[in-house]
Amino acid sequence: MRIRFALTAVTAAALAVVVASPAQATEYSSALKIKGVQYDAPGRDSNNCRTGNSKNEYLTIKNYSRSTTVNLKGYVVKDAAGNRFTFPANHYLQPGDYVNLRGGHGTDSDAGNVVYRQNCNFIWNNDKDTIYLYKRSGAHADTHAYTKSHDDRDGNGYITFHG
Repeated sequence: MRIRFALTAVTAAALAVVVASPAQATEYSSALKIKGVQYDAPGRDSNNCRTGNSKNEYLTIKNYSRSTTVNLKGYVVKDAAGNRFTFPANHYLQPGDYVNLRGGHGTDSDAGNVVYRQNCNFIWNNDKDTIYLYKRSGAHADTHAYTKSHDDRDGNGYITFHG
């Protein structure tokens, strides 16, 4: 009787440790990762294409590979509400290189590390959102959720996910 009780107590203690352990974020096997997001463009939000500030909202995607160049064509970025952007043209990221995916209209530039969504509407919510990055194949490359109150400690509207 005493052995059964001791065994039950040990099992319960082991279960408590497993349940109390914090959940880890899923890490996807991808060279490309979301480095950070300027989710709240400086100034008063205006999605007016001529005078607005949606160009100042951007997502930074970085190639963390040491040896592989990645073509962004066909990669998809989307948010929790289903707003999406698919990279329509070849844009090559060398190892260690990055690109800023900006709102608004502009000319994409490999040299300037910028791609424009050609849409003046904001995509990222100013209070909280989830950012998804998908490979051309449809497989996850990276995902991050944020809340302004928890993740933006300095209140500047920018959050870093991968250094």
